[in-house]
Amino acid sequence: MKKVLVIVPFPMSEENRDQRRAQLQAVQLGPDISFEFESVRVAPRNYVSASDMAIADIGVLEAGLEAEKRGYDAVCIDTMSDSGMAALRSELSIPVIAPGRFSMLTALMLGKKFSIIALWPHWRHIYEKNLNELGLWHSCASIRGLDLTPNNQSLLAGKEEDVFPALEQLALTCIEEDGADVILLGSTTMHQAHAYLSEKLPVPVVNPGPLTYKLAEALLGLELTHSRKSYPTSPKPKPEVLHAMLDTAATFEH
Repeated sequence: MKKVLVIVPFPMSEENRDQRRAQLQAVQLGPDISFEFESVRVAPRNYVSASDMAIADIGVLEAGLEAEKRGYDAVCIDTMSDSGMAALRSELSIPVIAPGRFSMLTALMLGKKFSIIALWPHWRHIYEKNLNELGLWHSCASIRGLDLTPNNQSLLAGKEEDVFPALEQLALTCIEEDGADVILLGSTTMHQAHAYLSEKLPVPVVNPGPLTYKLAEALLGLELTHSRKSYPTSPKPKPEVLHAMLDTAATFEH
């Protein structure tokens, strides 16, 4: 049995983690793989500023640092920001997968141009980072968002009647006016809208969280992981320093 750690990028209760765990229901996985969801100890309130992103990177890195020693075969990071992915790849030899860049690359296996739909305009910098790093601006038809402050704990629960149709109209604008032939959900917090949008829209809709689970399954089956040439290890890692920092920082989260 292969075991995958899914890092939830905010401290939260087990009940709220269930909202994230529900993403497993959206994808068919084999009987020989399991997924365990754990929260970071420290995170920004949301991913708006450069300092927010630095805190997010540290929180995710610390949460996954011991994953390989603990017997996990892969790590998935449950945020489109890809926070901590590069850092964890430098520490671990097992696959580390994040949804931001992989959802964009998957979209290009399905169509020629994709659009990203989001809940919040303040997330735009997250998508721009991956588009810049991957050189994919020519393949991005548009980035459009609602002006809805996200709830990282309850996600879209209780807002379905208002939010789902609004996302549908946003996606249709991307398709009809911007030329998108694939739609990407701009956050794993939007996964509850995927089934609705897939039924309503005339193009594929990529659900980023479940995509990472299938990619983890595929990489493990293919016995592939990231290149050490791209993600070199530190000549003198200091995990004890990182854990000590987070021991103190975690007290401010309560």
